[in-house]
Amino acid sequence: MGQLTIKVPDVGEGIAEVELVSWSVAEGEPVTRNQIVAEVMTDKATVEVPAPIDGVVGVLTGGVGDVLLVGSPLFTLEVEGDTGEAETGGAGDTETTPSAPEPPRPPANAAIIERAMKASTGVETSPAAAAVPPPLAPQHRATAPTNGGAPRPEGRRPTATPAVRRRARDGGIDLRTVTGTGPAGRITHDDLDAVFDSPSTGSSWASSPARGGGVRLANDQIEDQPIVGMRRKIAQQMVSSMSTIPHITYVEEVDMTALEELRATLNENRADGQPKLTLLPFLVRALVNHLPDFPQMNAHVLEPGDGNGNDGDGGQDGRGDTSTLRLFGGVHVGIAAQTDAGLVVPVLRHAESETIWTAASRIGELAESARTGTASREDLTGSTITISSLGSLGGLVTTPVINKPETAIIGVNKMTTAPVWIDGAFVPRKMMNLSSSFDHRVIDGWDAARFVQALKRSLEQPALLFVDQP
Repeated sequence: MGQLTIKVPDVGEGIAEVELVSWSVAEGEPVTRNQIVAEVMTDKATVEVPAPIDGVVGVLTGGVGDVLLVGSPLFTLEVEGDTGEAETGGAGDTETTPSAPEPPRPPANAAIIERAMKASTGVETSPAAAAVPPPLAPQHRATAPTNGGAPRPEGRRPTATPAVRRRARDGGIDLRTVTGTGPAGRITHDDLDAVFDSPSTGSSWASSPARGGGVRLANDQIEDQPIVGMRRKIAQQMVSSMSTIPHITYVEEVDMTALEELRATLNENRADGQPKLTLLPFLVRALVNHLPDFPQMNAHVLEPGDGNGNDGDGGQDGRGDTSTLRLFGGVHVGIAAQTDAGLVVPVLRHAESETIWTAASRIGELAESARTGTASREDLTGSTITISSLGSLGGLVTTPVINKPETAIIGVNKMTTAPVWIDGAFVPRKMMNLSSSFDHRVIDGWDAARFVQALKRSLEQPALLFVDQP
């Protein structure tokens, strides 16, 4: 027997540290080669760390939300036979040491669990006991049977993606009672479908008040969820943006009737292989046409100590100091996209070189990669101006937050049919508001209004999108 130390992998691109997002196994649990043990995050990319060899999990280093240095120990494996580097399959840096008897160690987060248990119950709890989650009270336990497997042992954390966990939590399903059919026992959406579709679950689910009937029992559960992973990155970005950038938001109503007619005609007559057009490619085209006249809106504000304009902490002291406005010739449009893990902003690079059709194709590809978590680091960085759209949920007015270090963000609200007074009569028109925010340090309200009015003019008379502007 030997002990193999798996280190935090080097994900490249000069990354020096990662955030521990989740553990998929528990200490003392057997694992097989390539079974996922942990997930770590750098910027907005999540990396799965597998076991390089069959073995038994020894020590898990750190708790969820901890920031770990690349090359530092992540977890250990008790393995049979030779544990040389050649046998690890290149899963990461490893160290091999002879195994030696040692007292059982509490899991890495035992102290946190113990403090939480003490705070909520007033009773001291040992680390070993704290590691085992308490059983759910009868009124909180899901009534659905498992999908064919035995319940997971007490204290063993089920393996599932955040989207599956959220869906199970919303549906009142205890994942410890669900058997996963995915790789390494991971619980999938199909496994949850089997639970929800079972007869007992169906009747219980249908009687929920959210489904229109029945009486729900009082639920006294309280759950503290650490803000980690992508949600932490989003939180940090929002706090930095709102605390250092004085926002000015300008809202204007746009008549989209003509553009919607053009879009419908183009979609009806598109060639094989051409994508279905949405509003976004037309808005991107409008930005490309007008940003040369407003260069300060296709720019980054570089703060003291922030030489590259990305993730700088200059100005965090509240002074709002600025030193440089970096203007870009190329238009790199960030398209805010909602995913199960949170909001990400894939980037359409050099939008000035795209046609309506190629922009639509590329936007679709970027949105899909963001939703599936396959977007590269390059796809998620380097935008110079951002479009934020909630589609049909867009509301009448929004106050979008600037994607720091950019200086402007264009917010698209939902489109509605409204009566508009034209030539002495009310006529139905398709109307939509643009809610746009600007960095007031470098953009005056007058210029913000002129820019939005220019966008409005091109969207209301879409022929202007395809001709040279005077």
